[in-house]
Amino acid sequence: MSGLHTRFGAVVRRRRVALGWSQQAFADRAGLSRSYSGEVERGIAIPSLATTLKIAAALGVPLSDLVAEAEGTDSADPPREKHASPAAGGVQP
Repeated sequence: MSGLHTRFGAVVRRRRVALGWSQQAFADRAGLSRSYSGEVERGIAIPSLATTLKIAAALGVPLSDLVAEAEGTDSADPPREKHASPAAGGVQP
């Protein structure tokens, strides 16, 4: 999972740049310091859940969209069916 925060930061940077915002403008909107927001974008800092929610709100997207993009998935995909474990007599995927 160590790469997830790096990919998350890259997603944040990509979306910030797409909006045409400087790091300072983004940090102001998210209620963060410019240096910390830069550390998040570079994958140096691992933001808390509360901070990731601030970041998502500043970017105007649900947090799930940012995480899905960082994981390389589409949050609009339908949830996968859960299968019972073979030990419980269920079917294996």
